[in-house]
Amino acid sequence: MSILEIKNLSKKFGDYHLIKDVTFSVPEGSIFGFIGVNGAGKTTTMKMILGLLASDEGEIYVCGEKVTYGATKTNRHIGFLPDVPEFYGYMKPKEYLHLCGEIVGLSPSMVKKRTSELLTLVGLADVNRKISGFSRGMRQRLGMAQALLNEPKLLICDEPTSALDPMGRKEILDILLAIKGRTTVIFSTHILSDVERVCDQIAVLNGGEIVLSGTLGEIQTEHRMDQLLIEFATAEDKARFANLEKDFTEGVAWEDLQVTLCTTDLQGSQRKILRFLAEQDILPKRVQVLEPNLENLFMEVVR
Repeated sequence: MSILEIKNLSKKFGDYHLIKDVTFSVPEGSIFGFIGVNGAGKTTTMKMILGLLASDEGEIYVCGEKVTYGATKTNRHIGFLPDVPEFYGYMKPKEYLHLCGEIVGLSPSMVKKRTSELLTLVGLADVNRKISGFSRGMRQRLGMAQALLNEPKLLICDEPTSALDPMGRKEILDILLAIKGRTTVIFSTHILSDVERVCDQIAVLNGGEIVLSGTLGEIQTEHRMDQLLIEFATAEDKARFANLEKDFTEGVAWEDLQVTLCTTDLQGSQRKILRFLAEQDILPKRVQVLEPNLENLFMEVVR
């Protein structure tokens, strides 16, 4: 079952066509990476999912219900963490979550229960000072707790790690992994290493269109290019290997003492290379089959 379905979505600002016939779905229980460079239209798409911005064409469904601009009935299924969450700085974490619980209509007992659970989840259970003194990472974690307060079926995170240091990013990603399976997550970002760590499926938005989508495994298999990396110990070994590189007409790229060879016959090329290295008594530091990573694929499709 798909928690979120987007069909033929388009949005213009004046003559500028930002979103062009975008279609994708987010499976239940998954962490879905929505990827694109800054300005690609990720936040605009998020606003249309939340009913805060009207689309020009297309339809959006959350838990099978159609999203209507200005009518936020579907938002009862959604938790939202913006890239820069705002708070009442004079409040403490428990006070703030209690206020949010009252606003969404939770009972006092449920507010108390959920506040305790969520502050523990985000690592703020023992923090009893005003939010105004929080670091950026602590604010993001509190924002995550607030977004999860009403046990949403869909959590939308808009660039949640973009301005955090490595420790702050790890804390947010660990929270996403902890709620996986209980809440479906759509995770908008341009930080590709974060996507590779936590996401099951991705969609890449570029030029207003989805240019790459699927599971990471499917995408890597579909766009696989057989490449071999050899790292030599000395410049002399590198020069001796140059006698063989002419056999790799599909592509050869040197960087210092490393060479990357493209081939259409991976096993045959490996045998040829290992035989040559043994005959020449060359002991390389590394011989590695290169798997396509998300950064390489991303750069390929957004050029």
